Amino acid sequence: MSKARVVITAVVVEGRSQAEVARAYGVSKGWVSKLVARYRAEGEAAFEPRSRRPHTRRTRSTPAPSS
Repeated sequence: MSKARVVITAVVVEGRSQAEVARAYGVSKGWVSKLVARYRAEGEAAFEPRSRRPHTRRTRSTPAPSS
């Protein structure tokens, strides 16, 4: 079972506070909050790992014309 599934289950099913779960599993309160919000919005899809790759990529501006 993934850590995300355990954390979400502890908050949603067991009714424990997000802060308590974060302390118990050694994760940040922000991550717990994000997981619970994602679960409430998406359901089972929240258990799937997410890519950390940016959606957009900063690119260099076009080079100045050479003289």
